[in-house]
Amino acid sequence: MTVPDWEGYVFPPAITHTQLGRRQPDRRGKVRDIYELGDKLLIVATDRISAFDSVLGSGIPLKGKVLTALTIFWFETLPAAAKNHLVTADVEQMGSDVAPHAELFRGRSMLVRKAEVVPIECVVRGYLAGSGWKEYRQRCAVCGVELPGGLGESSRLPEPIFTPSIKAESGHDENVTFERAADLHGRELLTQLRDRSLELYRQAADYAAQRGILICDTKFEWGKAGDDLILVDEILTPDSSRFWPADQYVPGQAQPSFDKQYVRDWLEQDSGWDKEPPAPDLPDHVIRRTAEKYLDAYYRLTGRTELP
Repeated sequence: MTVPDWEGYVFPPAITHTQLGRRQPDRRGKVRDIYELGDKLLIVATDRISAFDSVLGSGIPLKGKVLTALTIFWFETLPAAAKNHLVTADVEQMGSDVAPHAELFRGRSMLVRKAEVVPIECVVRGYLAGSGWKEYRQRCAVCGVELPGGLGESSRLPEPIFTPSIKAESGHDENVTFERAADLHGRELLTQLRDRSLELYRQAADYAAQRGILICDTKFEWGKAGDDLILVDEILTPDSSRFWPADQYVPGQAQPSFDKQYVRDWLEQDSGWDKEPPAPDLPDHVIRRTAEKYLDAYYRLTGRTELP
């Protein structure tokens, strides 16, 4: 696949904060601004970027649009993603509160139905990397799932595995076993989360492989809307997943990726930052290269060169 050459591409300014007229968001996450609109929510993906639990001082141009467009693409493409919270991504259909600000919100917003979010991050791993690789070296297992010996960094697993995480009292994510999560939230619910998350990963991984991308791992969030268990938040984006170029895959070492690893590397190797707030601003070359990586992922997966 020929990937567009982004050299010379003029990026628009990053959008790091939004408001509806004079109204501030009801909730502001690391990336998303959330507005209460009656029985629905307006979720706006800004261009903020976080690393090491801190929001950085610089935004990544178009990042929020990539996250939103990819999420909607997967909702529309994967049968396992059909049950989700999306009502519309068309700003013209979002009501009178949003209409005057259509240009700001276009392409980076979703109007969604409210759901009771299940407080578990449903992580699925197809390869050994990150915290999974670290735990495997200690125990030859990840989140209680025993694995064969002799695997190396970035090795493909015999089968994808479900490795849930919960929010610890410290506020950080804590990897837990299926049994521990089932004790907290019920075995029936955890079985549904596991089975549906694994099927969603398999469908996405099969599709992405045809487009030259390996999905190392990813995380899903689910919510209850009445009797339905539905997908909420983003899915299968460079923020929630590790995407690797298949033509550069070499087991036994770290892989190049289409995510914010480029930012993490600069922070750890060149910035002098001690990982305590406030986080530093990013230099222009890191901002631009990261924006290009997000656009590359979008293009490779969808075949589209234009964002909504």
